[in-house]
Amino acid sequence: MNSAVRSPAPPATSAPVFHVRGLTKVYGTGTAEVRALAGVDLDLFAGELVVLLGPSGSGKTTLLNQLGGLDIPTAGELRYRDIDLTHANEEQLTRYRRESVGFVFQFYNLIPSLTARENVGLITEIASHPLSPEIALGMVGLTPRLDHFPAQLSGGEQQRVAIARAIAKRPEVLLCDEPTGALDVKTGIVVLEAIQRANRELGTLTVIITHNAVMADMADRVIHFSDGRVQQERKNATRAAPSTLRW
Repeated sequence: MNSAVRSPAPPATSAPVFHVRGLTKVYGTGTAEVRALAGVDLDLFAGELVVLLGPSGSGKTTLLNQLGGLDIPTAGELRYRDIDLTHANEEQLTRYRRESVGFVFQFYNLIPSLTARENVGLITEIASHPLSPEIALGMVGLTPRLDHFPAQLSGGEQQRVAIARAIAKRPEVLLCDEPTGALDVKTGIVVLEAIQRANRELGTLTVIITHNAVMADMADRVIHFSDGRVQQERKNATRAAPSTLRW
């Protein structure tokens, strides 16, 4: 098996999924003001796997929250396709989050009283064209664990249920916030393999934020964040298989 796959560069004429210019987010006022984003310029394209690197407090999570419609910018331009997220109202943001975005967080947020199948089924009931819970869980290697409750699953298995839940709606965008942060290396690699498979097979624009620089090798593009700004960006000629990563 090849340890790397060629990185598919988006066509030069393709329209970005996200178009970000001068994006700014300020919390507080006066002496308590915190500028979490300080003028971000960025384009993200369909099917990419992008890793956002940076230390705690660099603005990574704030940017992810903006992309996911969980928060609105203070200033600047943020467009998803033909939707202006900068000026969207709550109804528009709710529809956007429900139909277009899947979220994976560091902590799994599964409902303890529901099985893996039922946790994923909560999403498929409200999605327009979902995968079945069985197919989504099969994509992350959990077919034998469909009817297990979270307490019967390991941490890595619970995170893979969370990934299955996120991809079951067939989102165009998958946003992952430190998805391996609570896991050991071996388990984290299994989780990254599940994310990579979803990106490859569903064509989902996948954005992973992390402070772990090793993950950069599995990306199409690596974007370094510091002080609320993009400091550096690079493209990888090939994407490393998660199984080759060590940290």
